[in-house]
Parts: sequence; C-alpha cells; structure tokens
Amino acid sequence: MPFEVRDATAADASSVADLFYSTVLNVNVGDYSVAQVEAWAGPEPATEMWEKRITEDSSTRRMFVATIDDVVVGFAEMEVNGHVDTRYVHPEYQGCGSASRLLARIEAEARRLGLRRLYTEASITAEPFFRARGFSMVRPQTVEVRGYSFRNFVMDKVDL
Repeated sequence: MPFEVRDATAADASSVADLFYSTVLNVNVGDYSVAQVEAWAGPEPATEMWEKRITEDSSTRRMFVATIDDVVVGFAEMEVNGHVDTRYVHPEYQGCGSASRLLARIEAEARRLGLRRLYTEASITAEPFFRARGFSMVRPQTVEVRGYSFRNFVMDKVDL
C-alpha cells in the first residue's frame, strides 16, 4: 500500500484520538479484557490530549503519522531519549505495513539524533511486532491505568 509517513501536526489530533480509541477497543481486546481496554481507551476520544502531545511536547517527543490519501491510518511517537511511547494502527489497516514504516522512520530519527538504543513498553498485542523487528525482551511488567492492571513488556533494540 502507498503509505506516506510524515510528522504529525495539530490538524491530525482528532484523527489520532479516534484511531487510538478505536484500535484499543477493537484490536487490543484480543489480549486484554473488555474492562481493561475500556479503561485504557478512556470514556471517549481525547482530541485535546493528543493535540497537546503533538504540539506542546515537540521538544521532547516526535509523533509521526502514516497516511493513505491524506487519511491517518497509524501513528507512533518517539521521545528524544529513544523511548518509543506509542504505535497504533487503525483496525482496518493491521498487517498492511504502516507500523513497519512508522518504526523505520523512528529508527532513522534515532540515528539522526545519535541514539544507539530504542526501548518501549510493548502490550501483549504489540510484543510480537517488536520482537520480529529486532527488539529484545528486557522484562515483563505490570502497569496500572485507571484502576486496572495490565501486563506488558519492556523491550529494547540496541546498535541501531
């Protein structure tokens, strides 16, 4: 598919919020309970929060979006310390290559910044994706979101 990967802008916030909400509820529910994904997603798409992450946090993080015909189908964030904070793909575009393209963009940005390591806290759903792209398991962990516990995995990739 002809994906374009570019820097996110404030105009993408609504699309990013909707995509996050939909993906958590429809994709991650395969690995977490309905109650867990409802807590994770929140009560509704949070456009203002995502706009803030795109604009106000730009000195500490970069968000990239994958688009097809100017429609956002995925997004990922990298903090300047090499933390891959988010990576979500619309339910209808799972397995089509946009997540790989987003990660490639993050790796290129990390190399540009002189980083030699990326790390993430991968959900149960995302762990196979990261493992297949050279990330190694550091440790499993349990995190809490809105009163619910979630198992995920600290993973890293060194020698970019």
